[in-house]
Amino acid sequence: MARPAGSGGREAQLKHTGLRPGWTTGACATAAATAAYTALLSGEFPDPVTITLPRGERPSFALAIEDQTHTHTHTHAHAQGSATAGVIKDAGDDPDVTHGALIRATVRRLAPGAGVVFRAGPGVGTVTRPGLPLDVGEPAINPVPRRMMTEHMAQVAAVHGDGAAADVEITVSVDDGEEIARSTWNPRLGILGGLSILGTTGIVVPYSCSAWIDSIRRGVDVARAAGRTHLAGCTGSTSERTVTEVYGLPQDALLDMGDFAGAVLKYVRRHPVDRLTLCGGFAKLSKLAAGHLDLHSARSQVNKDLLGELARGAGGSADLAASVAAANTGLEALRMSEAAHVPLGDAVAARARDEALSVLRGASAPIAVDVICIDRAGTIVGRAAPR
Repeated sequence: MARPAGSGGREAQLKHTGLRPGWTTGACATAAATAAYTALLSGEFPDPVTITLPRGERPSFALAIEDQTHTHTHTHAHAQGSATAGVIKDAGDDPDVTHGALIRATVRRLAPGAGVVFRAGPGVGTVTRPGLPLDVGEPAINPVPRRMMTEHMAQVAAVHGDGAAADVEITVSVDDGEEIARSTWNPRLGILGGLSILGTTGIVVPYSCSAWIDSIRRGVDVARAAGRTHLAGCTGSTSERTVTEVYGLPQDALLDMGDFAGAVLKYVRRHPVDRLTLCGGFAKLSKLAAGHLDLHSARSQVNKDLLGELARGAGGSADLAASVAAANTGLEALRMSEAAHVPLGDAVAARARDEALSVLRGASAPIAVDVICIDRAGTIVGRAAPR
């Protein structure tokens, strides 16, 4: 596990939350690669190994794996063979599926002038579709972790390599990574065979949801690169099934929006498509109808007064509107309206569509939006046509 060494400001910012930050897969891979290359050149593994993150923090990581195979010439600096180091990923208090994973890096020297070459070992995925920040066929080691590892290889070479350039191959692997990746966006993004090595700061901020939002953005990028012109933002698996049944969209056109309607809308505004469908539970989309872009229950609530107004506007009586406004839940409000043959679901869908269009205003190309509201069984309870 990693221990903070002068990580200062970032950790201080989190103290008031009572939550412990963690380290990205990119930071762990950098630590492992740094330790492995140091051992390859010096004959000794630094344990713990300290690295510098992009914002200047200097965490130290304990090693879980140390293994080296040397074929000596006259000095360690000219040693051939390889060295492997492993670090256990500590995600802090974030519910990260990679928490506890063993991340290994194997480093071997290459011919002078080769530079730093990255390989995907077992449990690290390979990019198979365009639209990501890596070329097709490349290991799924993102640009910032690549830069971090390259910089640390140069530092190790300067200290232990007698000024030699860092001409090395780094193979990153994750134990059980292929299995863990099945619960991530990677298969949908066309990253096959395992996990991605990620991170822009090296630090995991608990419950920041940055990884989810980044996955939404990558999903839009991959869909656009595949020529998809109709995307669907879905709040969950039930809404995905509904959209698939209604429109027959391919999997790479489906965005796992979750509660982050704002993340979908703001990114699509900058990277437009012809049409966007939003599909989700009635209560969640009623929050969008009220202007909320984060649909999580901890950050937005169903506005039952608004539901009462919409029920009245959809032809309901004043008594029905009052009952809807006093309902215990959004679902109860919907059932009341259905019993009175008042299309509250359609009214909520239409208002949610209009709110979405207001967020999309200013896009470089027109984007048609339609909304589908469903109940927990996936039955459509409200719909607004594209506008």
